[in-house]
Amino acid sequence: MKTRIILLCLGLCLVFCAAAQGSRFAAGDKIFGLTGSGSSNNDFDNTIFGTELSFGYFFKDNFAGEIRQGINLIDVPGNDDDWFASTRGALDLYFGSNSVYPFLGLNLGYIYGDAVNDTFVAGPEGGLKCFVNDTTYIFGMIEYQFFFDNGDELDDAFDDGRFVYTLGIGFKF
Repeated sequence: MKTRIILLCLGLCLVFCAAAQGSRFAAGDKIFGLTGSGSSNNDFDNTIFGTELSFGYFFKDNFAGEIRQGINLIDVPGNDDDWFASTRGALDLYFGSNSVYPFLGLNLGYIYGDAVNDTFVAGPEGGLKCFVNDTTYIFGMIEYQFFFDNGDELDDAFDDGRFVYTLGIGFKF
């Protein structure tokens, strides 16, 4: 079932991309992104909700920097609500042209809150931005994040990371 939903979403993305010929990133463009996520059990308790905002700037036609701020709220019956957030910066290199832009990059930031140990986070990322019109795009991204408190822990921390998946909407202005 999950595979069918993913394939349906990818197919719809390709249809929208084909209709948006000519959209592209250029030096000086600014971008704003919004993502959301959530899950609950069948009784709608044990709920997790998260959102992330991002703002970026294209230094060159194919090179951008972004700042991302995410927050997650956790509601477990019988316990106090918990939260955690992350603030990260990223540098991404874009490939492609017209309406489809794959990208690869690196990010570095900090994770903090009630539900996590406050720590630094870093890792590689990659994804795809697909324009649906001249200023609006749908994007998907995957990050591998590893956690560390200081530079001496980097070698060991990389093996104990996690994958983060993102799907959202963005705007170029």
